Order: sequence, then C-alpha cells, then structure tokens
Amino acid sequence: MDRTAKSDAVATLNDVFSKTSVVVVAHYAGLTVAQFQKLRREMKANGATVKVAKNRLAKIALEGTDVASISNLLTGPTLIAYSSDPVAAPKVAVAFAKENDKLVILGGAMGTTALNPDGVKALATMPSLDELRAKLLGLLQAPATKIAQLSTAPAAKLARVFQAYADKDAA
Repeated sequence: MDRTAKSDAVATLNDVFSKTSVVVVAHYAGLTVAQFQKLRREMKANGATVKVAKNRLAKIALEGTDVASISNLLTGPTLIAYSSDPVAAPKVAVAFAKENDKLVILGGAMGTTALNPDGVKALATMPSLDELRAKLLGLLQAPATKIAQLSTAPAAKLARVFQAYADKDAA
C-alpha cells in the first residue's frame, strides 16, 4: 500500500469514526469467506457496515475522535462494525457471534463511552431506533383514540336514550 492509499484509508476511517454513533470491534480469525460475506450482508440489511482495516491505520484514524477509547482493542485480526443507529451494529454482531464462535467480540464504543463485550451485548438487547419510534408513536396515538372514544360516547348514549323514548312512544 503506497503512502497516498494509506492517507486516503486513514481519512476515510477518521470520517467513519467521527460520524457514527457506535463502533464494535471483534476478532474474526477462522471465519470462512462465505461466513464473512454473510456477516457483511446481515450488517448491510440492518443499516450497519463492516470493515477490515490495518490496525496501525485505524489507530491513527482514531486520534481526535470520540471513539478513541477502542484503540487498545485493535490487536490481531480485527474487524470494525459501525452504524449510525446505536443498536444496529451491536445487535447483528452479537447475533452472528452466537451462531459462529470464531467471531469474538472484544468491545466497542458508543460516543465517548467505552464498551466491554458485556456492554456491547447489553446494547444489542435494546430495541432499535425504528422500534422505539414505533412504540412512541403508538403511545402518542393511544390517548388520542381514547379521547375520540370518550367524546363520541356521550352523544351515542344520548342517541340511544332518545331512540328508546321514541320506541316507547310509538308502542
């Protein structure tokens, strides 16, 4: 790799580390090409990305970013998974690690907070951003439907009372 390619790789990684909200670091030694491609597809389907970068270049790119705390995890054959959704990359990585024991999660970072492997697993159990939005929308709509039901209920009761009197008078 020549000097310009290295500087481009460092700039790209620095941009990634600056803009993403969560980064997961894992060892991938022993994964087959098919397994690694499956991991990439699953990550992409969930809005996350996987990169394999030279550890030295990744450490240089980490300088000055919020996720600089993961630099000590970059030893050996490591991969970096990241996403803008704070739950997407950890969720896919943890699920894939359960299926394939060759993928070993070392830790990660969410903003300035460093995560150990248990922290990444805890983050993976949280609902995704889309799920949280759906729950919030459901909570916001529930009171509105209750108010609509309550506001129409007295009118419906009055209509039934009037109908009962009308039926009584007709008989």
